[in-house]
Amino acid sequence: MEFHWKPKSVSAPNRHRFCIAPMMDWSDHHCRFFWRLLTRQALLYTEMVTTGALIHGDRERFLRYNDEEHPVALQLGGSDPADLARCAKWAEQWGYDEVNLNCGCPSDRVQSGMFGACLMAEPQLVADGVKAMRDACTIPVTVKHRIGIDHMESYEELVGFVAPVAEAGCEVFIVHARKAWLQGLSPKENREIPPLNYPWVYKLKQDFPKLTIVINGGVTSLAECREHLAHVDGVMLGREAYQNPWLLAEVDSELFGMDNPASSRDDVIEALLPYVAQQLADGVHLNHITRHILGLYQGVPGARKFRRHLSENAYKPDAGLSVLAEAHQLVQQQQSRSRAGSAA
Repeated sequence: MEFHWKPKSVSAPNRHRFCIAPMMDWSDHHCRFFWRLLTRQALLYTEMVTTGALIHGDRERFLRYNDEEHPVALQLGGSDPADLARCAKWAEQWGYDEVNLNCGCPSDRVQSGMFGACLMAEPQLVADGVKAMRDACTIPVTVKHRIGIDHMESYEELVGFVAPVAEAGCEVFIVHARKAWLQGLSPKENREIPPLNYPWVYKLKQDFPKLTIVINGGVTSLAECREHLAHVDGVMLGREAYQNPWLLAEVDSELFGMDNPASSRDDVIEALLPYVAQQLADGVHLNHITRHILGLYQGVPGARKFRRHLSENAYKPDAGLSVLAEAHQLVQQQQSRSRAGSAA
């Protein structure tokens, strides 16, 4: 069974108005396909892929994506300009709409490999990498970074990172409004403990009006997105998009003035079924897909039963399409009982 639905691509000037963040172990190609059923206009980002993995590993596995995901950006982790250029060229050859350099992840893994957030201490190296990538490809080269790391305490130090990278040709900066402590805080703590500093991100847009500035960090609603869009060009949503994906169903109408692709959660399940069937036929385990949709019915009757049925059954070796259909049916039955109770 094949799935031929194609999203309408968003026009380039609005491309970064709403983005979904690269999230390790979460934003894989199955998850991005699911998100695309909820929003046609959001710009999607892959999980971070290191230059070393692409150069020495299974390149096809790391670069594989569904055509339906466009617009989709490949996020790279690395610091060597020659390696970054090589991988940027592959990104273009594979059809990605953008290649993004990770200068914001604070995990031990990136520190040991000299990439991610620690690159904020090396703005000239980042600038050299951006220039090499731009010379190697024609798709946009963007940078995602923090407002600072460790003892970078001033706005001027943030500008000291952005300015040389912009001079190298980067026109889009995705700015996480928390600084990162590379020592003493875990990646999870770095997402929660350092205070959010949205005014610094707003000021970047004021001081660099020709750059596209996208704000990231702590955003949990479309109302907050609209507030930020009064000050910057775009908003990037992370964990909230994964944990409460139905929020995405209003993105196209609320932020782009366009029709939403799905009118109900049930519509999304129905649209997902052919994709799941195709993936199962290709040997993919059901839970590799269904783990991404556990939050779809969050906040509605039957959500717990939906999550439990998938969690308890989708991982089994023989789990098939019927497991998802049964979980969907449990929700529908619970909703019918709730409506009947309300009517009574």
